[in-house]
Amino acid sequence: MPYIEEKNRIPYNKMIDLLPEIKTKGDLEYIVFSVMQKFMKTRAFRYSTLHDCVYAVQHCADEFRRRFLDKRENEAREKNGDING
Repeated sequence: MPYIEEKNRIPYNKMIDLLPEIKTKGDLEYIVFSVMQKFMKTRAFRYSTLHDCVYAVQHCADEFRRRFLDKRENEAREKNGDING
């Protein structure tokens, strides 16, 4: 999960703050892919490491979905009513 100790977040937050506005989904995908490549440059090219890289991103996507997308879907269901079926 993306919850590392606050003291370990400081250098990453400084770099993230320097990024320009991320305007498109493609821009976001480029940044995420580039970070994954950087991670892999210092690691052995083996299945377990590649798996760790992919699943780190997947776990972040799962957490984002849990915190934001699911909340939005629940609000829409409450506003518009549940699906009968």
